[in-house]
Amino acid sequence: MAQRELKEAFVSNLNGTSLEEVALGSFLSPVCLINRGLIMILYYQAKGTLPLPLPLISHLLLDFSVVVLPLVVSCTVLSSALVQVITSLFFAAACMFCYVYSTSSRPPARHPQNTISTFLQSHVQFDQVPFVTLFRVFVNVKTSISILAVDFSVFPRRYAKTETYGTGVMDFGVGAYVFANALVSPEARRKNISGSRISHITKQVLSVWPLVALGMGRLISVKMSGYHEHVTEYGVHWNFFFTLAIVRIVASILLTVLPAKQLWVFALLMSGFYQFALETSELKAFIIHNNDREQDFLHANKEGLFSVVGYVAIYLMGVQIGLYVMQPRSQVREWLKALCTLLLGSFVLYAVVCTSQTLLEPVSRRLANLPFCLWTVAQSLLFMSGLGLADMVLLFSKKTAGCYFVPSSWNLCEKQSDSDKVSDKKRGEVERLCLIQAVSRNQLLFFLLANVMTGLTNSVVDTLNCSSSFSVCVLLLYMFMNCFVIYVLHLCGITVKFW
Repeated sequence: MAQRELKEAFVSNLNGTSLEEVALGSFLSPVCLINRGLIMILYYQAKGTLPLPLPLISHLLLDFSVVVLPLVVSCTVLSSALVQVITSLFFAAACMFCYVYSTSSRPPARHPQNTISTFLQSHVQFDQVPFVTLFRVFVNVKTSISILAVDFSVFPRRYAKTETYGTGVMDFGVGAYVFANALVSPEARRKNISGSRISHITKQVLSVWPLVALGMGRLISVKMSGYHEHVTEYGVHWNFFFTLAIVRIVASILLTVLPAKQLWVFALLMSGFYQFALETSELKAFIIHNNDREQDFLHANKEGLFSVVGYVAIYLMGVQIGLYVMQPRSQVREWLKALCTLLLGSFVLYAVVCTSQTLLEPVSRRLANLPFCLWTVAQSLLFMSGLGLADMVLLFSKKTAGCYFVPSSWNLCEKQSDSDKVSDKKRGEVERLCLIQAVSRNQLLFFLLANVMTGLTNSVVDTLNCSSSFSVCVLLLYMFMNCFVIYVLHLCGITVKFW
């Protein structure tokens, strides 16, 4: 077999992993986030200052080592020991947290009940929507790792995209990317529609031209270079960029007429009717079994075209969650209640997913069926609430240690004095050196860069025959280059926009 056929076969006919393993992986990023923050707090307690020495490179290396590196090794050489990895990181975080709390010189630290009560009543301020930014960044980072790692044998086949049914980690990544975009859509941010509905829809149609251009660029480059492609993923000519563009257009049209408070009802009805069509017509058999790709455009790209229905439903649910998350809140107690609500919603949806898989059919990214939509939202809520709770722990640690410079979703509101103004300036300096802020600034560029680097790496490296150690080194170098480019752009204050 030619190299192209070998690589295509390597990512084909896979069945995914269990719901429990995908859910377990959601705890890795939050604990990495806590560890990064606690390390900086410990340094501040020891030296009495931040940022770190040689800040431009040391903060990048710290973020890459504590946040990105564990994500790479946990889906490669340590994938079989995921429980032990997460447990070890949690233990390290617990030890650092206890040390920070016990060595705090602030009197409230000696009275746990008063400390917690005071903390819950504290008021917070933030520049970006709390923990939503973290969710979007980590979805981007995990996706960037996976799109190259999947071509190496060190990446477990159960994590890759499934052929028809199953729950692979990369299957969730696709749905989570759509969900993440919905969270920060204009509708979720309650932006008022200026002008008529027609002009608003026209504006939204025009705004997706970068995605269409990227989709065309990927299509042309793949066909001209002979790069390996998995046809049953989206079709012969379709790709994920086209899906994102169509979902945005269709959702924009629907959101101009649908009531905001009932979006979840319409999303369930849409995915429910689609599931009903799959069960009662020949549609499912057509998508899965009809291999006549040359008949027309519909036959050639049936997966990409029909799955749009499911992704639109996920997008509408994401807008509904975004509307809830972005409600004005000022107290820690209010945000903690919101996080618990998201976590409870995740548990309820997971129960529904298990029921639907028993009564209907298993999760299918290829069909974007009802179980897939429910699973994507359930897993997204679990991941997002985990990141929010991690940042809440970090905020408590910052308050306890009196170190407010460490980047996090929230900052405590304090009375402004000259020292506070100096503190704000110092905090801005440290946040400027944060890799997460850098990726957040140019998310689409980061995703595009990762796709380009994936293609280049595949063209120069025989990914199928690499040893495990060499594969991990390549993946780490690839991720470091992506992060370095984005980090430099961030330090230079450059935001790359395509419109």
